[in-house]
Amino acid sequence: MKKAFAWILTLVMAISLVACGANSATPAGSTTDSTAPSASTATAGNTNLSVIWWGNQTRNERTQAALDLYAEQNPGVTFDAQFAEWSDYWNKLATASAAHSLPDVVQMDYKYLKQYVENGLLVDLKPYIDSGVLDVSGIDPGILEAGSVDGGVYAVCIGVNAPALLYNKTFMDENGFTVKDNMTMDEFIALSKEVYKKTGMKTNVSYGAGENFIDYTMRAQSIELYDGNKFGAKSAEDFVPYFSIYENGIKDGWLISPEVFAERTLGSVEQDPLVFGSGADQRSWCTLAYSNLLTAFQAAADAEGVVELGITTWPSADPAKSDYLKPGQFFSVTVDSKDPEAAAKILDYWTNSLECNEILLAERGIPASSKTADALAPKLDSLQQKITDYINNVVTPTCSAISPAAPENSAEVLKLYDSLQEQVCYGKLTAAEAAQKLFDEGNAILAG
Repeated sequence: MKKAFAWILTLVMAISLVACGANSATPAGSTTDSTAPSASTATAGNTNLSVIWWGNQTRNERTQAALDLYAEQNPGVTFDAQFAEWSDYWNKLATASAAHSLPDVVQMDYKYLKQYVENGLLVDLKPYIDSGVLDVSGIDPGILEAGSVDGGVYAVCIGVNAPALLYNKTFMDENGFTVKDNMTMDEFIALSKEVYKKTGMKTNVSYGAGENFIDYTMRAQSIELYDGNKFGAKSAEDFVPYFSIYENGIKDGWLISPEVFAERTLGSVEQDPLVFGSGADQRSWCTLAYSNLLTAFQAAADAEGVVELGITTWPSADPAKSDYLKPGQFFSVTVDSKDPEAAAKILDYWTNSLECNEILLAERGIPASSKTADALAPKLDSLQQKITDYINNVVTPTCSAISPAAPENSAEVLKLYDSLQEQVCYGKLTAAEAAQKLFDEGNAILAG
């Protein structure tokens, strides 16, 4: 337990990048109770399940509606639904972990799954799969394996997505710019320079959320970001291309200033420069996100004045090496649940209920169950069809396998990435200096 609580305290300090005032729900689970109600008691109307997820307003509304439908179909089952922005979410979960008050069902991310399992915080779902409570027969074994650790199944993926550069297609078309799939980094930078020169519109390159993008750039060099409890990089030089994007972008003027983010909630769709800002220097023609977020970004764009958003791949020196499909948007049952079987039934509902997925409408990504995905496909709107086409016809034919999950003590390294990125953007460090600091300090953190 000493190891577990040390990790929890690290996570609390490292993940909380900014406070989130808008979504301040407090996780409320219960300690393990040997007198927990059985599944039959749950269906008799005796069960309240707490469920927490991160997300935007679109996701919040759809998830709540799906839970309302489940409660309607299962009289007496009620939900304590909670949500938060990404950065605040992990802080809340870490705090609840320390108090053994985790919600029954938690949304889980691939990068943190192993850490939560190794610290004994999640329930092995295999017994519920074996008993038929949780039907995973429609999920590809490779996707199911992504939620597995050491032979146990600790998370079920309800959406498959991929890295996606979302962009203001209306703006780009009106100004004569073409955005192509599988842009190299040089092509992306050249385009960003052209956009800035002609319109004054700047570019946001994953500011304040560097972990996924640095992994993406390293993959282009055939280097895994992590190799056990150390970096996969052999020297600081391997990190220079990543930091050079920010150093040169600020120097050449096309990269958005870090000052723009000073009073914004990082990770908030509604406050992203793609859809929010009063002038060209506070806006970006694109954002680096994931494919499933197109729905939320389009909703936010519509609220700001109707524009059409496009979707393409993140830029990379070698797009085929960098790109991947992400079995993301996992859900897990926690060890603090009083009724893990009833909680597992919620995962089955998300995985296999067409009615549920007609409400969710692939907002978290294409359903992992092929049976559900096939049944849902004709019911998707044009926006979801665009996402499906992107996954199936742009990413899947040329992508590579996803990188291994981050090691347990990587939480503090996440804070280091963003701190160094910020210092480069403010001109306090050169790309070479930031790369050396990351290599030295990051490896020291990872080594424990």
